[in-house]
Amino acid sequence: MFSLARQAVAGTTAVACQVLPAATWLPAVRDCFPRLAGVGRLDHVALTFDDGPDPVSTPAFLDLLRAYDARATFFVVGERAAREPRLVRRIVDEGHELGLHGWHHRYTLATSPRLGRAMAAVADAAGVRPIWFRPPYGVLSATSIIEARRHRLTPILWTTWAKDWRADATADSVWSHLESGLVGGATVLLHDAGNSPSSTAWRATLEALPRIFRDCASRGLSVGPLAEHDIG
Repeated sequence: MFSLARQAVAGTTAVACQVLPAATWLPAVRDCFPRLAGVGRLDHVALTFDDGPDPVSTPAFLDLLRAYDARATFFVVGERAAREPRLVRRIVDEGHELGLHGWHHRYTLATSPRLGRAMAAVADAAGVRPIWFRPPYGVLSATSIIEARRHRLTPILWTTWAKDWRADATADSVWSHLESGLVGGATVLLHDAGNSPSSTAWRATLEALPRIFRDCASRGLSVGPLAEHDIG
């Protein structure tokens, strides 16, 4: 009986160690970890995009960023990067930064993010080594923390997001979700691709971007990748 009890306690402890770090996706918890949230220079806003590369949507974002002479960090999904190596290369060639979003876009509570395989796909496509890792859905499990450390990747989440993955997203809703958090030192989470080929929510984000650039410029805030954010 005592052996079974010890096994139960050990099992419960293992689950807790795996699951508890995942609470960092909650805003109140992220506020306690400013470095993990991506708080940086007070005169700068870090612009980040998740879930690509996508052959339809990502080029549209790259075209718009080029028109505004702006750069960003793209957190790419490994299996998508492997399918679109020329697009990954274009991201780098146009001065943007690459981060990893795992091999698959799946929760890391029950599966490994397979960061080594994702890093290899990016290296093959663009010859660069990412330094940032953002877990899918912002769920940073113990497994993903250990694997990120093994591959010398820094986990990073966000300070403000646009909820632009929702099917009912509009440019106005993207802006309304971002507006209060669009301040100096912010790391902004947007999406340059959807989780499914049928998703078109990214169009709302694309339409909202010029307003984001104008607002930041009016307040003297520069916009750029995490590499320029000077996270403490």
